[in-house]
Formats: sequence, C-alpha cells, structure tokens
Amino acid sequence: MASPFTILCPIDFSECALNALEYAAKIGEKYKAKLIVFHVLNKQDYQNLAPLDLEGTYQKEFVEQKLNSLQDAVLKESIPNGLQSCEVVISDGAIVQTTIAYSQKINANLIVVGTEGMNQFKKQVFGSRSSKMVIQTDRDILVVPRKAFFKRPKKLVYASDYVEEDKSAIKKMVEFATFFDSEIDIVHVSSRSRVIDKALHKTMVEEMKPAISYDLVNYVLKAFRDDPALGLENYLQLAKGDILVTLSKKKEFFDQLFSKNLSRKMSYFITKPLWVIKSA
Repeated sequence: MASPFTILCPIDFSECALNALEYAAKIGEKYKAKLIVFHVLNKQDYQNLAPLDLEGTYQKEFVEQKLNSLQDAVLKESIPNGLQSCEVVISDGAIVQTTIAYSQKINANLIVVGTEGMNQFKKQVFGSRSSKMVIQTDRDILVVPRKAFFKRPKKLVYASDYVEEDKSAIKKMVEFATFFDSEIDIVHVSSRSRVIDKALHKTMVEEMKPAISYDLVNYVLKAFRDDPALGLENYLQLAKGDILVTLSKKKEFFDQLFSKNLSRKMSYFITKPLWVIKSA
C-alpha cells in the first residue's frame, strides 16, 4: 500500500500559523492526507504567549495543551471530510533547520507555513523564518500570509519561464486543481513584447497541451515594461488569482521576489498564498 500524502504544518500559535493550519487541513481533506502539526520549542515565542512565565517553567505543558486543543478541532472538522489523520509533534532546536530536517525524516509531500506577509520593519515580503524555509527546504512548500483566509481556490496562476520542468510542475498542479475545480493560468511575463517571446510561447503551448488532460487551463503571454515580478502581480490582480505557483529553480524570480525595494511595491501578492514546487 502506498504511503499517504503527508502534510507538515509548523505552528507557533500566531494568527498566520493558524491560517496555515486551516489551509493544511482543507488540502489534507482532498488528498486524504496525514497531517502533522509541528512545534519547535522556542523561548521567545513562548514568552509572547505566556509573559508571566519568564523562566519557561511550564513551557512544554502549556504548548502540549494548545497543540492538543488544535488537534481536537482539526479531527472534529476534517476527519469526516476526508483527512486521514492528524498528529502533533514537539521538537527542540533551531526552528527552520529542525522543521526542514523533520520534513525530510517523514518524507513530507508538502509543508504549509504561515507568514506575517509584508514586514513593515524589515521591508521584505516574508518573515525571516518562512523566507529561509522556502529557500532551504527540498520539499514543496505553501506559504500562507496572515491576511489569507481559506476559500476554495478558483484560479491558480503559474509563473512559467519556458523550462522543461514546467511540464511536471503543471501536472502536479492539475492534480490539485481537480480537487477544487480550479482554473490554471500558465503565465509568462516578458519585460517587452518581442517576436521571439511570441514564438517561444506558441511552442510551449503546442508542447504542453497534449500532455495536460485538464480543460480549465489558459496560456497567457504578458508584456510588462517594468519589473517582470510586478507584471506577474499585476496579472494576479486583474485575473483574480487565488494562489501563485512557481518553481524554485527560477533563481532570478526569487531574487526579485525577496528584494527589499521590489517587495515594498507589491501589495496584492502578499495577501495570497505562494506555492513553491521543489520537486516537479
């Protein structure tokens, strides 16, 4: 018997982490998945939750109670809708490295992590922990901003750069989209309208169409004279995309996404989840 689809959801009990847990549970229902709610003991986070216990005397007991409460809520709501199981795990260590190591140990198919979104002090698009996890993990990861509350995703927007791995990534998206009857927009953003871009786009469409057995797929070529990442955000807004999807191999796109100057200009994207496909 094949192993169940496994979702790992790191949690620190913040509002954005609770949003991520809701996404993890709802996705888990569709995949009939095993969901693991994962907490790394961290004194600073604990003091924010329990400021009167400065020494952390009751930290583990406090965390266990909160995790058990969340587990009970997930079991009650999601098991009847298809989720296979929900477990809680507590660990010690550095949060990012410990989470990544555990995801590898259990061979997680997907990490779902919350983020505060735009951090007004650091001027970057993700909080430091979630951005490090995106860059360092070898697992697919869905990053859920604090303002993103779960709703059925009507449209997934895939940032295509005409690489061979796009085909495998889109097949993975099709499996996800089928669960929710979501549209998929495969979008390439160019900094200018060129004949070569139109030719590449036409070739990409001709190659992909026979390999994708899903009717709700649109192929879009968009010219945006400023930064391509801003063009992608502009498309997300106009097309009312619910989740942005990209391959981690696109280093240039990631450099743009995490740059301080650019992220200050992006507003719509930071309220929408980002699904980074690591293993297409």
